[in-house]
Amino acid sequence: MTERHIIRPSEANERDVFEYALLRVVPRVERGEQINAGVLVYCRAQSYVGARTHLDEARLLALDPDADVAGIRAALGAVEGVCAGGEAAGQAARDDAGRRFRWLIAPRSTVVQPGPVHTGLTVDPAAEAERLLDLLVR
Repeated sequence: MTERHIIRPSEANERDVFEYALLRVVPRVERGEQINAGVLVYCRAQSYVGARTHLDEARLLALDPDADVAGIRAALGAVEGVCAGGEAAGQAARDDAGRRFRWLIAPRSTVVQPGPVHTGLTVDPAAEAERLLDLLVR
């Protein structure tokens, strides 16, 4: 492949590839019932990783009246902190955006779980996170 066959972002309407995964709350892992509570977005070209969350307490408590709402909010806040970087990210603060995203989407059997990764094209990954939160979570 020659240099002239490589499509640069500016030649493709300046859109960049991004990846996203939903954050799901599974209050009783043994039952497998879940609600969407957030979205993770990663764009390598822009070194962006971000999370937007929204916990619908009424839906959560309909699945499990004894759910630890405060604990779930803390877990969702921790995900946002890892994405933001800095002191809020703890040990992950030294990692680049891609490593933080990959760590956050790793499968786990906890109450807050990542869903499968999907891709798309965007000009503004932060705005994409808001759009996906409105579309898939709220």
